Amino acid sequence: MKLTKIFLGVALAATSLAQTANASNLRMSWWGGDSRHKATQVALKACGDKYGHTIAAEFTGWDGHLEKVTTQIAGGTEADIMQINWPWLPLFSINGDGFADLNQYKDIIDLSQWTKDDLAAGTMNGKLNGLSVSTTGRVFMFNKTALDKAGVAIPKTWDELFAAAKTLKTKVGPEAYPMNAVKETAVLLISLYTTQNTGKDLVDQKAKKVAWSAEELAKGIDFYGKLVKEGVVQTQKSVASEGNLNLFESPKWADGRISGSYEWDSTFSKYADPLKGQKLEPVSILKNTDAKTEGVYRKPSMVFSISKRSKDPKAAAQILNCLLNEPEGINAMGTARGLPASKIAAKTLIDGGKIEPEIVAANAIIMNGTGPTVSPLNEHPEVRAVFIDTLEEYAYGQIKSQEAAEAIIDGVNAVLKKF
Repeated sequence: MKLTKIFLGVALAATSLAQTANASNLRMSWWGGDSRHKATQVALKACGDKYGHTIAAEFTGWDGHLEKVTTQIAGGTEADIMQINWPWLPLFSINGDGFADLNQYKDIIDLSQWTKDDLAAGTMNGKLNGLSVSTTGRVFMFNKTALDKAGVAIPKTWDELFAAAKTLKTKVGPEAYPMNAVKETAVLLISLYTTQNTGKDLVDQKAKKVAWSAEELAKGIDFYGKLVKEGVVQTQKSVASEGNLNLFESPKWADGRISGSYEWDSTFSKYADPLKGQKLEPVSILKNTDAKTEGVYRKPSMVFSISKRSKDPKAAAQILNCLLNEPEGINAMGTARGLPASKIAAKTLIDGGKIEPEIVAANAIIMNGTGPTVSPLNEHPEVRAVFIDTLEEYAYGQIKSQEAAEAIIDGVNAVLKKF
């Protein structure tokens, strides 16, 4: 018995020494609110204890985080693990060499838990620079209660959407609209329609230029013009006269006069809450029969990346896999970053009843939709500004659709030349 105890003591001591020898002091940075901060710190403690590593937490709010990360990366002082906004990938790693290539750690990170599209979205120049934490996309949401009251079926095609507008104007009044489309939402509706017609994303990732011709984009802008002309959506001028309210703050949304929109699936609750008893329903992507693709706009809401300068990237990979694929991290992080992109994480939370069924349904529409891979350059601030500003000129009648299309393409290509 004494001999057994001696051997057991030696074994435990050896294990303790080995864990200490393999232990690393790591850092992780992210942005978010209090709930995300608390959940992530609990997850880091659990994963750190599991693998014998210590992870220092560096967290901020959204404002100023890009500037902070930019300064750190420029000075070589970034954290080992970083939460990176998806559109930042080309800013820091256009050639794929700005972050560690996570493919090199596939023996540690279970990459099979992500779809091919998710992995492609985090890949720059053939190198996996970031793993999607959650996948989000634009989905149509309709106030079923308001439409049922007017005797209007939820539209399934663009043609049905135009027909719904006519019926609503007759039965409810001139201030009733089946869809919302202002600023970014208007841009993404035009992009959706143009992608459906061409089968191409706005940005040709390889050529680093706009993939659409001026004629193709003009057709999409004309489609938006038709939405306005036939009363499917409000004019930008009327929205401005009402104070440019966010849709979820608008009385017209709350009382059902605006009965639909095209929003991020992860924001479903934000738009459902003001309806107070009315039922908001996520539905499949609207398209007509001649569409080449659904044109789903699917992207990582954010990615986790590992610094190419990390002194122990294997330890960082252990923690990253734990946060995203293992029970300790999954249960601690919960939905602090939305419905997880990792299959095992999503299943764990759904089976545990920790995600609202409407959000699950909305995300399923996004995940099952078809469309070309969306380039993160779509959301480069200058690219989005060119599109929004030019579309405003068109909305106020200052330029025609062809002029607007040419201006957008020229402006976006000028931005893309930097990459």
